[in-house]
Amino acid sequence: MNALAQLGMVSELPSDNQTATLPASFDEDRKDYFVERDGEKFAGTHLLIDLWDATNLDDPAQIDRTLCEAAVAAGATILHSHFHHFTPNGGVSGVIVLAESHISIHTWPERNFAAVDIFMCGVCDPHLAIPVMQRLFQAKRIEVDEQRRGRVTVK
Repeated sequence: MNALAQLGMVSELPSDNQTATLPASFDEDRKDYFVERDGEKFAGTHLLIDLWDATNLDDPAQIDRTLCEAAVAAGATILHSHFHHFTPNGGVSGVIVLAESHISIHTWPERNFAAVDIFMCGVCDPHLAIPVMQRLFQAKRIEVDEQRRGRVTVK
């Protein structure tokens, strides 16, 4: 049995954009959720997001709700989330585990800074998560680095 299922962490209803009618030749055509864009095939889009001069960096429940909303806005399927609140500085570290990969965050309230990591495969668009996060964090400066992970090379 799947380890996530044993823990009760498997989503019963995947996002609409991740479900499809399986063809008769399913075994031969298994979907791998790799992305094909601009002539490239790759596992997914990985965003590294730095939020500077940000606020609301010390409430794990509020951060959890916001990142879950961001995941849904990006078209992802949430499997599980976990957040930890550090003392005495009040920073938060946490992760949203997605069927399509993950969103993680580490905050430094004493520096008004948060580092967010979003990796998504399939038809999800991690860029759609940024405005949702910005509503909570009100960052004055956002730096985004994008990588295409798992690039398939043709020999």
